[in-house]
Amino acid sequence: MREFKGRVIAPGTVTAEAVVTHGGFNTLASLQGALQFGDKKATCGDQNNPDIHGKELAGKALCLPQTIGSTTGGLVIYTACAMGRQPACMLFSKPIDSLAAAGSILASVWLDGTQMPVVDSLGDEFLEYVQHGMQITITENGTVQVD
Repeated sequence: MREFKGRVIAPGTVTAEAVVTHGGFNTLASLQGALQFGDKKATCGDQNNPDIHGKELAGKALCLPQTIGSTTGGLVIYTACAMGRQPACMLFSKPIDSLAAAGSILASVWLDGTQMPVVDSLGDEFLEYVQHGMQITITENGTVQVD
């Protein structure tokens, strides 16, 4: 087991299976099927992201360097949470961008009973270590345990 310490953006504790992308995560392209077409598993629809295209995102520990794409990013994250189709958590190796942070924070504040912990600044070593299927546990203080 390895531990990584990051900065808490949206609080919470969770244990989930890792889904890992080493490229930027396009929120709209990845989650559009879940939001627009009723895909409850939130299967990643981003054909430009071979790491996670076709993989289930709902309920998974999404490990990523950063988000990319349009200014809809925050709204997409918030809406996925409102619909119950969000990842179990989002774990950023780099500092989070303002749009993803806004969507995550608004979901944690405005949506009663919805939890999607978000931790950023975990470092490049985090993304080098974690692999698909590994078990991830997040503690309240931003410590991420990878089994």
